[in-house]
Amino acid sequence: MRLQGKTAIITGGARGIGAAIAAGYAREGARVCVADLNFAEADALAQRIGNGSFAYALNVTRLDEIKDCVAECEKRMGGIDILVNNAAVFDMAPWGEITEKSYDFVFDVNVKGLIFMLQEVAESMKRRGQGGKIINFASQAGRRGEALVAVYCASKAAVISLTQSAGLALISHRINVNGIAPGVVDTPMWEHVDGLFAKYENRPKGEKKRLVGEGVPFGRMGRPEDHVGCAIFLASSESDYVVAQTYNVDGGQWMS
Repeated sequence: MRLQGKTAIITGGARGIGAAIAAGYAREGARVCVADLNFAEADALAQRIGNGSFAYALNVTRLDEIKDCVAECEKRMGGIDILVNNAAVFDMAPWGEITEKSYDFVFDVNVKGLIFMLQEVAESMKRRGQGGKIINFASQAGRRGEALVAVYCASKAAVISLTQSAGLALISHRINVNGIAPGVVDTPMWEHVDGLFAKYENRPKGEKKRLVGEGVPFGRMGRPEDHVGCAIFLASSESDYVVAQTYNVDGGQWMS
């Protein structure tokens, strides 16, 4: 087992990609803190995957909650080996209808939450002196602009850039910071995304989801479990020489 004896925090870990990675890490021997706003779902998942995993109710936009979460994980697990910054939100609107409220909502979770979670865990890893692995979830949306999705695209472009900067800043402490950029993934969030496209592109519900799935070279939308292998690799010793990279796991939608 590639993560035997390791400890991990996964933000936004109760559903979708986060939940799939939590289960994958537990199968590989890791003890997982499933950190999520939805404590009930996080707790059910932690009990299901076992291996001493536990849930923590976390709002990543609250710096005091981030500090408390990391302190609790240090106390319960003896230290943190892996962080997966997966918590994210989505919104969209035509350019002229972007609001400050929408901007704050997206950037508070996708960028601010990621920065300060990464900062707090990295400091914990540095104090411990055993290095660590940090994995940030970006998106294919961070590789290009989209007319209706400007703020979300910008937030995920920021994640890619922050992964590069943090990777360079922390590798001297043997803390590897890397990222994963999914494409279109069939998760509960996509029901929300599909509804917004239906609104702004005047489509019937479900049509956008069908079309984007058909447009993936692999032949279908991604599934949460499609991202587990890359997340295990980046958390394991196999990726020790990988620094500041963001891997596309998107069925061939983007090449870089």
